[in-house]
Amino acid sequence: MAGIKLTPDEPELPQGTPPRPQLPFPVAGSGVTAGGGGSGSGGLEMASDDERSVAADSWSVRSEYGSTLDDDQRYADAADVLAAAAAAGNFPSAASDYCSDKDDQDPNEEGSMLGLQSYWDASYSEDLTNFQEHGHAGEIWFGADVMDTVAIWTKKLCVNFIQGGISMANDNIKCEVDDKHLIDYPVLDLGTGNGLLLQALAKQGFSDLTGTDYSEGAIELARNLAARDGFTTISFLVDDVLQTKLDRKFKIITDKGTLDAIGLHPDGRAKRVMYWESVSNLVEPGGLVVITSCNHTKDELLQEVEEFGMQKFGKEDAERGASDSHQIFRYLDHVQTYPTIMFGGIEGSQVCTVAFQRA
Repeated sequence: MAGIKLTPDEPELPQGTPPRPQLPFPVAGSGVTAGGGGSGSGGLEMASDDERSVAADSWSVRSEYGSTLDDDQRYADAADVLAAAAAAGNFPSAASDYCSDKDDQDPNEEGSMLGLQSYWDASYSEDLTNFQEHGHAGEIWFGADVMDTVAIWTKKLCVNFIQGGISMANDNIKCEVDDKHLIDYPVLDLGTGNGLLLQALAKQGFSDLTGTDYSEGAIELARNLAARDGFTTISFLVDDVLQTKLDRKFKIITDKGTLDAIGLHPDGRAKRVMYWESVSNLVEPGGLVVITSCNHTKDELLQEVEEFGMQKFGKEDAERGASDSHQIFRYLDHVQTYPTIMFGGIEGSQVCTVAFQRA
């Protein structure tokens, strides 16, 4: 599900910085799938050839953190990486960027460069250069407001749960709670990027924080930013969620855009199943998984989680009764305070944040 980008007031950009691509996207919540089929994008040559790819290109919202990234150059760099791989007769292995095996690829499923590690390595390499030269943190996927909302809402969700009930008061999202409840709640942020979501969670009182990303450039940037901003206790590790080497479990797993990126891989459908398998092993029983997406609605995420459970335990067993015993994740709540707009006569928001509990 492609999200729409509500353009905020942008800070003044350095002269010569090109604008990000802008298109009217279907609303996250409208039930309209990008490209009509929802299975991918329009080819690997240019991500903007397909509405979903352009929607993903527009995930990053410029904020007070600042950005001087030259987007045209970024796409050119990523394209050069892919072209070099193709010239070497290696293009199928580009799909290995998300632990892909070309034999597993769906010939009917197209992808976007935003699903490839090559793109993100080039992206974070430029972000790191901008940080070193200008002190800029880079871009925040979905914007700073969404990031802060996710951090505050996750804290309230955890405290309500710890206190013995799931009382979801979205209208009172800014209420104060006692941080002592969060001491024993380790957090893992998947695809952490520049790590700013973990900084936002630290400000809310979480103290056991780990961020992973398969891009070494992203982890180097996140470490530098955390050190500069005084968040020296946050741990950042290079790790691919689809082939994770982590040997511990977490009570909270957050994901802001990573599942979306995995879905843009040429093997996106298969990789998303691998993602849920990995997450189910990384989160403690009873732990929370908080997913923020611009490509899928709440209902689509619920359906995906349900289908994962049925695939894991078998559709026949799941339909025979005692369905709770086959439920790997159960829906808890979703953020209801995001701004909404009307698109095609249907109301929806640009992103959704959904919480699940591990059985």
